[in-house]
Amino acid sequence: MAKSAVPTLADRLRAAQEARQAQLQRAKAAAASPEAAERREARRAIVAARNLRLAARKAEEEARKADEEALKERAAAELAAAEAEAAAARAAALQAEQETWAAEEAERARRKAAEQAEYEAILAARRLGRKAKKRRGR
Repeated sequence: MAKSAVPTLADRLRAAQEARQAQLQRAKAAAASPEAAERREARRAIVAARNLRLAARKAEEEARKADEEALKERAAAELAAAEAEAAAARAAALQAEQETWAAEEAERARRKAAEQAEYEAILAARRLGRKAKKRRGR
């Protein structure tokens, strides 16, 4: 009798094992080849260049942020200085206005006192005139 054409389980397992071994041998051979080493080196160089570009971009971004922050701080300082100057100017204007008001008030008081004194003098003169008239008329 002839051998059966259907492989047994053992035959199939052996064939699978031999295929795995062959695939492993091909992978080892491909990894050991100089072309594969060159490709790995090329990939490493590409990765290193990419990392360098990323680092440069990150440094530029940090420098730009630092410049923006410095600009914001400078603007804030200028604004604070302008506000302080404006407040000082307002305070000086208020002080001048208060001094002017006080001087005007003092002038009004002086005028009122002078008017009052003049009025008192007129009243005193009238009284004296009436007294003199009484004395004459007696």
